[in-house]
Amino acid sequence: MNQLEQLKKFTTVVADTGDFQSMQAYTPRDATTNPSLILKAVQKPEYQPLLADAVARNADKSTDQIIDQLLISFGLKILEIVPGRVSTETDARLSFDTEATVAKGRQLIALYEAAGIPRERVLIKIASTWEGIRAAEILEKEGIRCNMTLLFCLAQAAACAEAGAQLISPFVGRIYDWFKKQTGQEIYGADDPGVLSVKRIYNYYRKFGYKTEIMGASFRNTSQILELAGCDLLTISPDLLQKLSDSESSVLLKLNSETASASNLEKIELNEKTFRFMLNEDAMASEKLSEGIRLFCADTVKLEALIASMR
Repeated sequence: MNQLEQLKKFTTVVADTGDFQSMQAYTPRDATTNPSLILKAVQKPEYQPLLADAVARNADKSTDQIIDQLLISFGLKILEIVPGRVSTETDARLSFDTEATVAKGRQLIALYEAAGIPRERVLIKIASTWEGIRAAEILEKEGIRCNMTLLFCLAQAAACAEAGAQLISPFVGRIYDWFKKQTGQEIYGADDPGVLSVKRIYNYYRKFGYKTEIMGASFRNTSQILELAGCDLLTISPDLLQKLSDSESSVLLKLNSETASASNLEKIELNEKTFRFMLNEDAMASEKLSEGIRLFCADTVKLEALIASMR
């Protein structure tokens, strides 16, 4: 039995890609995309018809509306392949606007429901800013489930759980990248700072009884993935899925509720002021959150330019 098959016994595997062929090859339960993955996908010949169709069918609509239709088109194709859920991202430029994020979440769900997809099969991805978390709190009360992305620290995770978010996506690889750049060292295995961050969040959620799902994301190597065996979900890129499929080495359970309950973590009491202060005190989380929003915004602008060139 290969490592991917073993991992699936402990953890739900999610495909981190906009590539349908990869999803079919590795049989994940769920799939997640982001603006960067969609931009990358629509530049491939096999996915250009999806883009062309979205532009042609919505010629009288705004570029924003065409992007929404494109996201839904990808989501619908993905849901034909995976048995579970698809995550669809809100515009990162709305990351500091609660009302606009709520409106966008409602719009995306309405488009899915108009296509016959129940809202239970969709996760709306929102950046884990204070404003984004407040938007998720509103959407969740309406039965619109949220995937909180660009998450790098326990303060963000605790706030998301308190807001009742369905799922969080802590970014293992980007945390690792930051520490590697700062120290010049490559840290693997259980001491990897990205792995340690997710373990801490997992232990915190289990110890204090939060129901929010944890989906480790943004992996750089299979070591990071294997050290988080037992996490609720792990979203993995096609190249790392292939490496797991190619290996027959043993996969051991690393995260469990018993260890979490025994941890010495203390409950965090959060309001807006303490959240912002804790995030500010964490240089890595502050920098990676800002950088992530900028990168997603830049790729959305590129996608807009691509659509404009086709109109």
